Amino acid sequence: MAYTSELMVAVAAVRDAAKVCRKVQAALVTAQTLEKKDKSPVTVADFASQAVVCRALSVAFPNDRVVGEEGADDLNGVEATSLRNQVVQHTAEVVGEATADDVLNWIDRGGFDPARQGPAPRKRYWTLDPIDGTKGFLRGEQYAIALALIEEGKVVLGVLGCPNLEFADGRLGCLFTAVRGQGTKLMLLDGEDLAGTAVSVDAVLSTSEARFCESVESGHSKQDDAAQIAAILGITAEPYRIDSQCKYAAVSRGDASIYLRLPTSAEYREKIWDHAAGAIVVEEAGGVVTDATGEPLDFSLGRTLANNRGIIATNGHFHEEVVSAVQSVIG
Repeated sequence: MAYTSELMVAVAAVRDAAKVCRKVQAALVTAQTLEKKDKSPVTVADFASQAVVCRALSVAFPNDRVVGEEGADDLNGVEATSLRNQVVQHTAEVVGEATADDVLNWIDRGGFDPARQGPAPRKRYWTLDPIDGTKGFLRGEQYAIALALIEEGKVVLGVLGCPNLEFADGRLGCLFTAVRGQGTKLMLLDGEDLAGTAVSVDAVLSTSEARFCESVESGHSKQDDAAQIAAILGITAEPYRIDSQCKYAAVSRGDASIYLRLPTSAEYREKIWDHAAGAIVVEEAGGVVTDATGEPLDFSLGRTLANNRGIIATNGHFHEEVVSAVQSVIG
């Protein structure tokens, strides 16, 4: 089966990164940090999560490049000593003995930019969001560790770890995996299971019966426009507001039928690590993912979706209808 070794390594890496994130959250997120709007806990988790994943990829696939969200520059220098020490400590608790140089080098493996540095070997590279959903992490709500493999500009594998997302039976911690042509699987984030259970988008055929999900943070998508779009489509259900790429997870397993991320400005372009893993999880579950104009997402242009604006993910039954409604509102 294609990508067997890549999937095994990616799942193990995301599971280890989730352990780091949970430990940081338990140790550093307090009522005091929340009151002060102190983002240092998520900063520690971000760096440590990226270090853990990039370490695993470097051991298994030393020639593969990584397009990651973080770089180690902010951890250099005397003024960053405390932050650096915390990152090293939390990384080492999961991977074993690690020096500061080790951790900084692992983090910096995520600095690859295909647009500036030329194509990777076989145009193959990973993209990683070590913590997607900063505010969800700090609130103890939804966030995700998102890892995807891109070849020839196409996402071929995605792993989405959602530590606070529940199973239908109440168990906590969902791990979604998708390999191109092999479907989407759901398994427990904790544990060693690799088989998982197949999931699929819902069977809702009419937009009037659909529910859409959108970002909790209004700054991530134009929620007023989304309300107008919902009215055009005849959607009456309250939107399912959830942080991070867990929105893709929600669509993939039928919690919602539509995910809208509407462009907040003409200039903004989405980062590839914010969508690669989630997009393939929805597509392999039977859904459709495009930009706001109905064009496929183009992951071949570096660290951003430079040719795309906005995101529409649906169960596939009425995708063109949703695109039309979006265009009638945002133009």
